[in-house]
Amino acid sequence: MAAALTFTTSVDGIDQASLAGGFFDGWGSPPSLDEHVALLRGSSHVALALDDDRVVGFANALSDGILSAYIPLLEVLPPYRRQGTGSKLVRMLLDQVGELYMVDVMCNDDVLPFYEALGFQRAGGAVRRDYRRRSAHSASDA
Repeated sequence: MAAALTFTTSVDGIDQASLAGGFFDGWGSPPSLDEHVALLRGSSHVALALDDDRVVGFANALSDGILSAYIPLLEVLPPYRRQGTGSKLVRMLLDQVGELYMVDVMCNDDVLPFYEALGFQRAGGAVRRDYRRRSAHSASDA
């Protein structure tokens, strides 16, 4: 592990090699490296933590730029957790999206205190998940 991480909001130069290494831990069908690159590039806002040229943490946001933003993903590799990396990534996203009416995160109860410490509050919600379509791969790719 390098002495200090660097943080960026640019995906320039981010490729499969820089993302390899354990993201989406616990996912039954994690995104492929191609999908991971594409989801970062397709996001309206990103924040990346780098150890040299390796991404060790990322967060992304989707926003209309007027009223709302949604933070779907925050991932930090295990050796870099509990060092403020995730908090810094979320703060970077909040700085990027600016003063919007709503910035939403859907999270499991066990990480709710993390988001509450960043100014989020518990709220009700609903989700729709089609686990058959988690991946962009077609059935013929399986």
